[in-house]
Amino acid sequence: MRDEILAYKRERILEEAVKLFYERGFTGTTLDDIAAELGVTKPFIYTHFRGKVELLAALCKPTIELSLAAVANAATLPGTPTERLRHAITDFTKVVLQRQPNIAIFFREEKNLSPESLAEINALRRQFDHLLSGLLIEGVATGEFEIQDHSLAALALGGMISWAYTWYRAGGRLTLEETAARMADLALRMAGVRVAIPA
Repeated sequence: MRDEILAYKRERILEEAVKLFYERGFTGTTLDDIAAELGVTKPFIYTHFRGKVELLAALCKPTIELSLAAVANAATLPGTPTERLRHAITDFTKVVLQRQPNIAIFFREEKNLSPESLAEINALRRQFDHLLSGLLIEGVATGEFEIQDHSLAALALGGMISWAYTWYRAGGRLTLEETAARMADLALRMAGVRVAIPA
């Protein structure tokens, strides 16, 4: 029970930090601001995080971990490389769209991360690129994909999906599910797969 309470308190701190970092920026937000939003004092935050830089890392790292897990899970599924790539891109897109503020904060505030946290995140990003590249290599080997440079293609696909945080709007023309499916179609077309155009 105690662990659940601690996890809840930590999550509440992260929720308010995301909101304020997204609205005001990292340098424009103090720990006092976050504490005020929570209705607590600053020492309460220090019981869960050593400072604002650690808090920033805790907002950024889980998104790449979830993205990596989406591709890693898809890579181990049964089915063809085409089916697994569709699954990977669909789930990766959902992570990006569900965590738009976190991704925006990472790209804006990357310079404020500690060298250690940035190194950890960059290592996860390299794992992500390696897994996605491996999936593309499989598709080329089976004749399903037409790709000259799988490493470049993996970076292009990852960038295309990640950038969706800048333009996707909940309640817009496409739902989150529809957007994820369309992005997967685009990814497959980039890989040289003929995909039926949705009605």
